[in-house]
Amino acid sequence: MNRFNSVILDVDSTLSAVEGIDWLAAQRGPEIAAWSAALTERAMEGELPIEAVYGERMRIVKPTLPEIQQLGKVYVERMATRAPETIAVLRAHDVEVVLISGGLREAILPLARELGVDKENVYAVSVFFDEQGKYAGFDDASLLTRQSGKRTTVGQMELKGPILAVGDGMTDCEIKSVVQGFAAFTGFTRREAVIEQADYIVENFDQLRDLILK
Repeated sequence: MNRFNSVILDVDSTLSAVEGIDWLAAQRGPEIAAWSAALTERAMEGELPIEAVYGERMRIVKPTLPEIQQLGKVYVERMATRAPETIAVLRAHDVEVVLISGGLREAILPLARELGVDKENVYAVSVFFDEQGKYAGFDDASLLTRQSGKRTTVGQMELKGPILAVGDGMTDCEIKSVVQGFAAFTGFTRREAVIEQADYIVENFDQLRDLILK
């Protein structure tokens, strides 16, 4: 019998070493890269609500379709060690796997395919392009562009419990009130504010597998 029957996984700095928006910002030069990385860290530490920075970063970065496609490849290249094997084992034990992210859906879908996660189980923010592949905006109505968005989104899912949420940032901690367990993932970054709120701490996907199945 599984300890958890559903698992909700963050993407950036959990399933992959990449922070997607920061990678995109780095394509605009070192100053924009540093500016974006500083905002990401403040948001993930809980110093800023994500809605205070999301639209501004997208307005400055304006990712193109080729850049999103390249980011999709980078997500896969920098995937967490043993994440595919772990997810395959979880699915073999009838654990439902869901990805949830404030990142950009079109860049995350190649990673989901690599992990064997159905696109219907990928919750992220859509980005839009014109016919030339130039940036044409993002889904600013998405709940996932808001600090409490992951909590609200998960609360609307009809997943079989017990449910475990896994992530590295404060937006992931928000999910805690609507699931039965929250694990801080420290394999890529370690945030004490997140660890303090966690029920479990895992630093790799073998540990995560053991937590869910035993």
